[in-house]
Amino acid sequence: MLYGLGVRLKTVTRTQGNNAALKDGTVTPEGFTFGFEEVDPLIRAFRRMVRGLEYDVCEMAITTYLCAKEHGVRFTALPVFLVRGFHHGAILAQAGVEPKDLEGRRVGVNRGYTVTTGVWARGVLADEHGVDLDQVTWVLSGDEHVAEYVPPPNVVPVEEGQDLGALLAAGELAAAIGIEVDGVGPLIPDAAEAGYRAL
Repeated sequence: MLYGLGVRLKTVTRTQGNNAALKDGTVTPEGFTFGFEEVDPLIRAFRRMVRGLEYDVCEMAITTYLCAKEHGVRFTALPVFLVRGFHHGAILAQAGVEPKDLEGRRVGVNRGYTVTTGVWARGVLADEHGVDLDQVTWVLSGDEHVAEYVPPPNVVPVEEGQDLGALLAAGELAAAIGIEVDGVGPLIPDAAEAGYRAL
């Protein structure tokens, strides 16, 4: 038990409304303290935690946590969800492209295959639009948080020196997940409403 021991927990979490009072000291726990560290961008902390257990407490995407547990990383999640959102609008495509059109084509994914936005977006494509995910070539702009994870054979890295946004704008990708490109909109019309309907 930590109470009464004066333990300082090395902690990383983004600052936002639901934890600001803890971070600025307005609210303090009993028997221990948080030693907050700022890591920007926050995903660097995810990697440092799953690869080296650098923190006592670390905010983490649920998909990163699940992948890390699957690969034997020894830590425990607390069911405190600081950030939630719909990912229907995270899938960008040129006008006229429909979800089923992605089969047989290349789709960019910002960062790794197990990154939360990509996982949710693929779920939306499969469950709500009937896309066969095995028939899509997923093009990643980065590596995985969990180094031991091996993606499926239809997942490839982006070619060296290439940018997902430029590839999407040039039509070399049918769609891309988790990026912003001027003049390119969501694949799913009324994405926010689609998210609410999916509840």
